[in-house]
Amino acid sequence: MPVRAAIVAAACLLGIAAPSSAFAERVDDEVAIAFTNDVHCEVDSTAGEALGYAGVAAAVDDLEATYGEANVTVIDAGDAIQGGPVGLLTEGEAIVRLMNAVGYDIAVPGNHEFDYGMQRLLSLVELSDATYLSCNFTELGSGAPVFSPYAVKTYEAKPAAGDADGVLKVAYVGITTPETLTKSSPASFTDDDGAYIYGFEEDETGEALYARVQAAVDAARAEGADYVVAVGHLGRSGITDRWTSDAVISHTTGIDAFIDGHSHESYVTSVANEDGQQVPLAQTGTKLAAVGELTIDPDDPDGEVLSFELTSAADFSETADDVQAQVDAVDAELAEELDRVVGESAVALVSEDEQAGLYVRLGETNMGDFVADAYRAATGAQIAIVNGGGVRSSIDAGPITNNDLYGVQPFGNELSMVEATGQQILDALEMGVSEYPEASGGFLQVSGLTYAVRTDIPSSVEVDDHGAFLRVAGERRVRDVRVAGEPIDPARTYMLASHGYLLHEGGDGMTMFEDCPVLLENAMTDVQGLMTYLSENLGGVVSDAYANPAGAGRIVMTSGDVEPEPAPNPDPAPEPGTGEETPSDATDPGDIQVSEPGAGSDARPGSDGLPQTGDTGLAGAAAAGGIGILCFAGGIALLAHRKRG
Repeated sequence: MPVRAAIVAAACLLGIAAPSSAFAERVDDEVAIAFTNDVHCEVDSTAGEALGYAGVAAAVDDLEATYGEANVTVIDAGDAIQGGPVGLLTEGEAIVRLMNAVGYDIAVPGNHEFDYGMQRLLSLVELSDATYLSCNFTELGSGAPVFSPYAVKTYEAKPAAGDADGVLKVAYVGITTPETLTKSSPASFTDDDGAYIYGFEEDETGEALYARVQAAVDAARAEGADYVVAVGHLGRSGITDRWTSDAVISHTTGIDAFIDGHSHESYVTSVANEDGQQVPLAQTGTKLAAVGELTIDPDDPDGEVLSFELTSAADFSETADDVQAQVDAVDAELAEELDRVVGESAVALVSEDEQAGLYVRLGETNMGDFVADAYRAATGAQIAIVNGGGVRSSIDAGPITNNDLYGVQPFGNELSMVEATGQQILDALEMGVSEYPEASGGFLQVSGLTYAVRTDIPSSVEVDDHGAFLRVAGERRVRDVRVAGEPIDPARTYMLASHGYLLHEGGDGMTMFEDCPVLLENAMTDVQGLMTYLSENLGGVVSDAYANPAGAGRIVMTSGDVEPEPAPNPDPAPEPGTGEETPSDATDPGDIQVSEPGAGSDARPGSDGLPQTGDTGLAGAAAAGGIGILCFAGGIALLAHRKRG
C-alpha cells in the first residue's frame, strides 16, 4: 500500500522515515502505534474518501500481523463522538462501542467530547475500553487532573540502547486544547452559579499549559519511560497561537514524537523543542481520510528511531469483517429515520466550497442564511444568529433527507429566544469577526439583520483568560447594522433567536447575552427547527431564493473609508462577486416589523418575509406542546412527541 508521494517526500526531507509500504514484513522487536483524530462520527467506509472504523480495524490487523499484537497500540486524538447523526442520536454511545470493536487503547478528549455534557462524557469513558488521558484538564478547586495525565506501556520489543530493565517502555501524555472552554458548551465546566469548576490550564501566555505538559513528561521519564509520545488535541492552523502543538513543543523538552488533532489538517513534519531538538509531528486530517502510524525502532540503522507515516483512504481499501458487521448494525438501526426524504432543494446549500472561496466560518453562505432563517421562523424572533462553527455540512441540490439535516446541525442544541439590546447584538457581531481573516467558529450568520465589516480595521475585542468577551476597547470593525432596513438602535431591545450554546452558555465567548430576559427557552432542537422550516414554511422545497452560494448579501466584507449604503433588496439574490457594496437580504425583503419584545409572540412564522408556503411554524407547534424529538431508546431510533409543562 503506497503512501501519498507528497507525504513521503515531506517525511524524507525532514529526516523522518516513511516506509515504502504501510505495513511491511514481520518485525517482532519494534513498536507500532496506529492513530486517528477528528473522526467526527465518520463510521462508514467510503472508497477513496474515508476508511471508516472497519478500515481502521483492518489497518490495525495488518500492523499486528507485522509487529505482533503485544507491540501495537491504537490511539485516538479526540473529537470522535460528535459530528454526525450516529453520534448525536446515541449521545456518543454507538461511537464508543465501535471504537471498542476496533480495539482502541488510548484516547484523548477533544473539545467536542464534552458536547453532550460532563456526566455523559464520564459515562462514556466508563463504557470505553480505552484509557482516557489529559494532563491539563483539571478540577480547579484541587488542581487535580480529571483523567490520568499519562500512561506508560511496556512492550515485548527490543529495549532502548543501554536500558537496564531489558524492556521497552513508552509513555503517552494526553493534552486537550484550552479552546475547549469556548469550543464546547461552557456549561459543562461551570457550577449552577456559572463559576468555572474545571479548566484546561488556559492563560494569556500559554505558560500554564506548557508547565502542565512538562510536568507530565518529567513524571513519565521518572517512571522509567524510554520514549514519550504526546497525544494532543491542539492543531496548528487557525488555532490560538499559544495553544498550538508547535507552541507546546517549542516550550518543552523530553517529547520524542507528537500525535496531533483539532485543526483537521494532514501533515508529517517536525518542530524544534526548547533545546533545539527536532520533534516529529503528525496529524491525519479529519473524518478518517487517513490513518497514521508511528513506529519506534531503537536500533534503526539510519538513526531514525521514531518514524511517522500516513496511509490515506485512497491507498487502503481493506475492511475488517467483524467491525464492518457492527457498523452495518448501527447503520441499520438508524437508517429508516435518517434516510427518510423530508423535502427537496432546487439549489445546492453551501457551508464550504474551497474552489469558490466560501466558508461559513469566514463569510456569508446560503446555508448560513437557510439555518438562520429557520431559527427565526421557528421562534418568531425579529433577528436570528447562528455561529459558523455550528453549521457543519452542505446539502446538494435534489432530495433532502433527515440525515442531511442532522449533518448540518449535529449538536442537538436547543433553540431559544431572548430580549437583547441593540448594543449586545453589536457586541456579538464584533466578537464574531474578531479573528477575521482567520476562520472562526464564532463568525455569525444572520437573519433579519444585515451588517458590513471593515476588514482594514484591526479587531479591538478584548477577552478574558477563558476566551470570553469582555469589551470592545477601540474602533469597531462592524458597521451599518440594520434591522428590517433600519439602523439598529443600541438602546432598544429586540427579540433575538439562536441556540442555547450562544444565548445561555457563552459558547464561542458570547457572554454578552448571559443576563438577557429569556422569552423562549429550549423550545426545540436546532435540527427540528430546520425540519419544520423546510416542511411548514417552505412547503418542502428550498427554492432558488437561496440560489446564490454566497448568500443574499446580508454580510459585506469591505475596506477603506467608504461605508456601504443600503439598497433595495435584490430578488433573486445577486450572483457572487456582484453587489458586495450593498448588504441586502433576498430571502428577507425588509417587511419585518421591529416590534417591542413580546409583541409578536402570537405572530406566525412566515409573516416576516421569509420564503414560506406552509401554514404552520415550529413556534406554533411548540405553543401547542407537540414538539417532535428523535430519541434513542434501547438502541432503536424512534420519533416521539412530548409536551413541555
